[in-house]
Amino acid sequence: MFDTRPAREAEVVLVGRSNVGKSTLMRELTGHSFDTGGKPGVTREPNHYDWAPEDFVITDLPGFGFMSGVHEDYREEIKTGIVHYLEEYADNVLVAVLVVDGKSVIDIIDRHSGPDEIPYDVEMFHFLRELDVPTVVAVNKMDKVDDRDERLNELCDRLGLLPPWKQWQETIAPITAKNGQISSLEEAVRDHLHEQNRDDLFKFF
Repeated sequence: MFDTRPAREAEVVLVGRSNVGKSTLMRELTGHSFDTGGKPGVTREPNHYDWAPEDFVITDLPGFGFMSGVHEDYREEIKTGIVHYLEEYADNVLVAVLVVDGKSVIDIIDRHSGPDEIPYDVEMFHFLRELDVPTVVAVNKMDKVDDRDERLNELCDRLGLLPPWKQWQETIAPITAKNGQISSLEEAVRDHLHEQNRDDLFKFF
């Protein structure tokens, strides 16, 4: 399922739950439409977009977590595939973008927090950091959020980052992908690329 990756050295990956707008963001970044469906979890295998002359690829990994009409075994298989992919290519991934839904992310995290459970988004954030992959959390659908600063501060708190969120602008990027409002994400990605001496990739962001 995950063996379609083009032979490219440098990579930026998008990860996140189903239906948070990863494919819309991918379209904004690349100017290219991908097969997506209205149902969560339709992206079942990675979408890769690479540029012929460049040694660089952007990858939209399948959504993880709950998907209506999808058997739990298959959901686990997808999550395992994502984890293995990230482990295998961690040295190639210059930046990971963890996409969350700004309107529902706090509720989802709180609902799945307990003594025996770590919410997927929190788990993925810490997993990427353990792999030493620079990570930006793209907080999507911010056009639907009224208490913007409060919501972003709460998200920092859940991720183990000390609020206020504004001190984490390399890590927390509020966006509305469907309106093309992704400049905070592009700036955060550029910061991480610059730290890795890859200013040559700025033109993609």
